[in-house]
Amino acid sequence: MAIEIKEVIDNKTLNDFVKLPYSLYKNEANWVPPMIQEEKDALVPEKNPAFDFCKVKLWVAYKNGKCVGRIGGIINSLWIEKKGQSIGRFTRPEFIDDKTVSKLLFETAEKWLKAEGMVEVQGPLGFSNLDHQGCLIEGHDWLPSVASDYHMAYYQEHFNALGYEKEIDWLEFRITFPDALPEKAFKVADMLTRRYGLKALNFTSGKELEPYKQKVFALFNKAFSELFGTFELPDKMVQFYIKKYFPILNPRYVKIILDKEDELAGFLIALPSLSKAMQKAKGKLWPLGWWHIMKALKHPKEMDLMLTGVKPELQKMGVAALLMNDLWKTAKEDGVKYVETTGMLENNHVAIQMWKSFEHIQHKRKRCYKKAL
Repeated sequence: MAIEIKEVIDNKTLNDFVKLPYSLYKNEANWVPPMIQEEKDALVPEKNPAFDFCKVKLWVAYKNGKCVGRIGGIINSLWIEKKGQSIGRFTRPEFIDDKTVSKLLFETAEKWLKAEGMVEVQGPLGFSNLDHQGCLIEGHDWLPSVASDYHMAYYQEHFNALGYEKEIDWLEFRITFPDALPEKAFKVADMLTRRYGLKALNFTSGKELEPYKQKVFALFNKAFSELFGTFELPDKMVQFYIKKYFPILNPRYVKIILDKEDELAGFLIALPSLSKAMQKAKGKLWPLGWWHIMKALKHPKEMDLMLTGVKPELQKMGVAALLMNDLWKTAKEDGVKYVETTGMLENNHVAIQMWKSFEHIQHKRKRCYKKAL
């Protein structure tokens, strides 16, 4: 039977779009299902302020009446303004191992982007660099963090067949914390603190963290301004992400460094690993999903390093090392030895140097592809 491509225009097609991965990955032991409602909310203008500056189209593919593929197209005006080029995005591609399916999906997205004046397409990319980005091409034997993604290994072959080539890669690391830090680490930390008048803050409650939420994202916009895929997040997007992420943070895993003027010099946000809890939740908070997540938050066994930002002028001054030292102390108190990072751009050498003091492996790689239209 012929493959049918439908635009997502109603609840039926939106449900099929969001729920496709649950059937596609049902036998993949390392897939971590996202929350179904969160995924839906991200794809409707009423819930996601990214639609204020993004034009979006979504499509699903059907074969014999069954949903077998999906893809989205995004025209992000803020990204285009920053780049000075009409570069569109494809987002959230998923499909069975059938090149006819993937070909029709990508042709549909590319045709729309070209009609809208785009001269190139890149992806997988989301609405921002805090959304889904990159296709996993190495590390399928590892469980991803909740802020990362898992993809079928055959996707690479499909992208190549469709004429896509590499734009850039994100690297992910697994860090092993030692039982004790070397004396040199404490001496360097003390020297940096005294030389630059730095002050470390640790938190035990959400109330203590409250005054720093806006400041974290203000620094985020500065610290990430030159990196691929990033642009200055508007205030509505900042509020969207604060509301989405901060309620689930364990304040003890948020580290702040202030400079001598008591301004934010750097931040680190980690989270007890929720990957196994999310697998048990199966995309739903109820009836028991919330319990698995709360248990993981309160009794961590591993940790995910979600986000780190340092003032551009201080990025080579060792501030990141101070943040990691503080994180090590908390991890040691909780008996956590392993940390999974989210994706770090392969050319972000300053950030990658953060791990040089710790035993680590680079075990996963995600790729952004590109294609001229």
